[in-house]
Amino acid sequence: QVQLVESGGGSAQPGESLRLSCVASGSILSINAMSWYRQAPGKERELVAGITSGNSPTYADSVKGRFTISRDNAKNVAYLQMNGLSPEDTAVYYCYAGVRLWSGSVHGYWGQGTQVTVSS
Repeated sequence: QVQLVESGGGSAQPGESLRLSCVASGSILSINAMSWYRQAPGKERELVAGITSGNSPTYADSVKGRFTISRDNAKNVAYLQMNGLSPEDTAVYYCYAGVRLWSGSVHGYWGQGTQVTVSS
């Protein structure tokens, strides 16, 4: 019914930047909050940043001042601009969205994840 597809991951050196994108498609009436999570090897998945449908963002303390989340409601896209990357940011990054379907029901969906590796 709904697919979330992330892109923009890859390798970067410390201090560099990457921009992740998450495109939602399918039987979407509207999207509530959209969020980015990450999971490093051997660690639990953690919330990195979230943004409401009204474009109000929240950030994990570890990324405040370095990462910026944004969205384009017309295109059903969320972005995560990551600046000042450090090796501690290495993880698989997942997009999550709360979606209201044309049927009226609301469901949460995950993307497949995109790998971000930061090393010198």
